[in-house]
Amino acid sequence: MTSRLDSPSTLCAAFRATASAYPDNIALRTPDDSVRYTWRQYSDKVRSLAAGLAGLGVQHGDTVGIMLTNRPEFHLVDTAAMHLGAVPFSIYNSLTAEQITYVLGNAGNRVMICEEQFVPVLRKALGDTKVEHLVCIDAKPEGTLSLDDVEAAADPSFDFEATWKAVQPSDLLTLIYTSGTTGPPKGVELTHANLITEIESTSTILKTGPDDRIVSYLPDAHIANRWGSHYSSIYTGMQITTLDDLKQAIAVLPSVRPTLFGAVPQVWYKLKAAIDKTLAEESSPVKKKLALWAIDVGRKRARLQSDGKPVPKSLEVQHAVADKLVLSSIRAKLGLDQVRVAVTGAAAISPEVLEFVLALGIPCSEVWGMSETSCVVTMNRPDAIRIGTVGQVVPNAQVKLAEDGELLVAGPLLMHGYRNDPEKTADTIDRDGWLHTGDIAEIDADGYLRLIDRKKELIVNAAGKNMSPANIEGALRAACPMLGGAVAIGNDRPYNVALLALDPDGLAAFAEQHGLTGTHEELAQHPVVLDFIEKCVQEANTKLSRVEQIKKYSVLSTVWEPSGDELTPTMKLKRRPIDAKYAEEIDGLYAAG
Repeated sequence: MTSRLDSPSTLCAAFRATASAYPDNIALRTPDDSVRYTWRQYSDKVRSLAAGLAGLGVQHGDTVGIMLTNRPEFHLVDTAAMHLGAVPFSIYNSLTAEQITYVLGNAGNRVMICEEQFVPVLRKALGDTKVEHLVCIDAKPEGTLSLDDVEAAADPSFDFEATWKAVQPSDLLTLIYTSGTTGPPKGVELTHANLITEIESTSTILKTGPDDRIVSYLPDAHIANRWGSHYSSIYTGMQITTLDDLKQAIAVLPSVRPTLFGAVPQVWYKLKAAIDKTLAEESSPVKKKLALWAIDVGRKRARLQSDGKPVPKSLEVQHAVADKLVLSSIRAKLGLDQVRVAVTGAAAISPEVLEFVLALGIPCSEVWGMSETSCVVTMNRPDAIRIGTVGQVVPNAQVKLAEDGELLVAGPLLMHGYRNDPEKTADTIDRDGWLHTGDIAEIDADGYLRLIDRKKELIVNAAGKNMSPANIEGALRAACPMLGGAVAIGNDRPYNVALLALDPDGLAAFAEQHGLTGTHEELAQHPVVLDFIEKCVQEANTKLSRVEQIKKYSVLSTVWEPSGDELTPTMKLKRRPIDAKYAEEIDGLYAAG
């Protein structure tokens, strides 16, 4: 568990203390253990890489760009740059050359660290930037430096100890480039003090330590993974297993058996879909009936606990039997049997799916936060989870609602500002120090926060009824595990319609199960698939009020990919671009009246 006599004031100080306390513990590893670093080895590598980066001219306050998949080298180079007082930042691997040029132009970095697979797109992007050194960690294409070259660039007179000790809490630690749902990404500047406060605040609720294990598979360009694995590991000594393929996240869990697990809702949807598929294919009627009974018992117990109601003794007895016979086996098969706390965030999760996860005995806490708030601001305590909420405010943060219901946040978690954009910074954080989140919310008598939707994204239909598209889309995603994207539309319209994009993996699994063949485009319009989608939409409608229900919809043949026209790198919907791109389809859904 997190325990320090003297709280470090910077992540550099935290790293030195952790490496000193647990030198022989494994800090970083790959799933197959082909690469692994103890804290001592991690520390030694940070020292040599920091000296090498300094030899390339990286100084206090300089930015260092990183474009890597999740692998141990990310932690090595990021932490090394941090010890110089530099500002390492990651960019999404799915960005186009044009997008990369914009981000690096805003960051102003002279060093870029990458993998060989990203060298071609970076070569296209770097022309109008300040980048002088392109470092490739896994090969040496022409014109690049290797990590060995970086270490060889060190000046023998470089004073590592003096350099990292000169880093101050107010110094910038990283830049987080927002996903850009409504325009170009903004560079959120976060300091050492911001993240130290964030870690200490969340640690009062989610205690971690050197015996904990976590899988790092979400992008390090997102604050969630930087806080949840990178910085938290530096502070507490927990072990990180890096996974360079997000699609393998569920598959790798049985070999890692993490004690902590963080995921976006899409991962939980796929997990539920996999279990539903297994149950549907169960050949033994007795085993299938037992499993469904056990999950139902788990649901009832989770719902009562969420509602703050006592669980009858008879249900506790049933649950003990259900857990012993079924639920514990499901958790073990998933590799989540040792998880103490799981977290879901970055987007709203369907309450029905969260209830299912809790029913399995996985203590999954929904959280809420922003890049601008150093990550988590509200969190469900693992022993007091309230389904449908994002929990209560963490220490060192304050929240309140504006007159129109917009959620405001204040406290030392707030960003330093947007990079090179004082005007947008002033528009976001008012003179009294309150950050305007753009989210409409409610706060109950117990301090639990319930998000309604984004302020600018609420559906107001032709009759003046306000609705949350995220709530409608959540119902659709919960009812149909095959969906890769769903957007509800109804602003100024007489009723709601939806555009539905299918997940390639989910569609392929469905096709195999039903003996269907064809391309993604062909399968998306197959009568059997369309019939299944129709049933799913009708099921979703039973969870919605009459005015919220989807009256018409279109199943698209296209695939919605992160960083594409429809989704940000973090899988948030780009609503305005979707409205423009699919205007003809949307108008067609309303044409018949």
